[in-house]
Amino acid sequence: MKPKQWQVSIILTIGVLAIASTAIFIRLSIEATGVRGVGFSLFIAATRLTIAALLLGIGRLFSHSRLSFQNVSPSAYYYAIGAGVSLALHFAFWITSLSFTSIAASTTLVTTNPIWITLFSWLWFKEKPTKMTVAGIAVALSGGILIAFADKGSDGGYSNPLLGDMLALLGSVIVSLYFLFGREAQRRGLSIGNYIFIIYPTAALLLLPLPPLFGTSYFGYPQVVYLYIFLMAVFSQLIGHTSFNWAVRWLSPTVVTLAILFEPVGASFLGWLIFGEVPSSLVFLGGLVLLLGVATAIIGTRNVQ
Repeated sequence: MKPKQWQVSIILTIGVLAIASTAIFIRLSIEATGVRGVGFSLFIAATRLTIAALLLGIGRLFSHSRLSFQNVSPSAYYYAIGAGVSLALHFAFWITSLSFTSIAASTTLVTTNPIWITLFSWLWFKEKPTKMTVAGIAVALSGGILIAFADKGSDGGYSNPLLGDMLALLGSVIVSLYFLFGREAQRRGLSIGNYIFIIYPTAALLLLPLPPLFGTSYFGYPQVVYLYIFLMAVFSQLIGHTSFNWAVRWLSPTVVTLAILFEPVGASFLGWLIFGEVPSSLVFLGGLVLLLGVATAIIGTRNVQ
């Protein structure tokens, strides 16, 4: 049964609130250990996804629902596995970016995926966007650029902002494929429960062997680091990402990712509260422009539904 519009909006809002804290937990983990770089970022990503997959499995054991794959097209599994691979790569790139650049810049650039999804949907699925949707995306991205530009104007002491920004941008392109693959997997018969039961373990298994290859252990960190990662698994992964994966079944992936553009606003605010990363007036202006673009694009997309 197709949910009502207000129900989808509530789920999306919950998802955005859940993921807004992700960058904060990652930065707190980095500050608690004093460790930065690829190895530690892969440790965070792999542990987060492994905990999420284990919690999902435990939930299945204690629930009355069973995995059912009847009336599922074989292609759905390929899309689900592709989504799992994309999710693993997205975390590897984006989490690493937070070791080199600011929270505001990283979260802004990683949420530029509306432009990539619109491009991929147009080229791959022949879903031509309306002029209003394109205008909304342009306005929203302008707001995001304002936030990143304002962030660059401050002396944050980040080790390699250009590298961090490029990694965040790569993470954005890859997560766009993740959302598109997820939509197709569900359209071909996979329920949201069965879908995430495939993608989260797939991503975890891909990432688990990598930290030791970069000289990073899974053990020996302060206990609070494991708490931060556990909270990421629950809020950012099981609540945040699952909300988006469910919503993308009923809404255009462009609309879903436009809603995710609220993340850098919330993350920048939390970064100011916790780390003293004070946003400038341009950050606030960028946030207002971003919200205007989101509203415009959503209206434009609804006009063709």
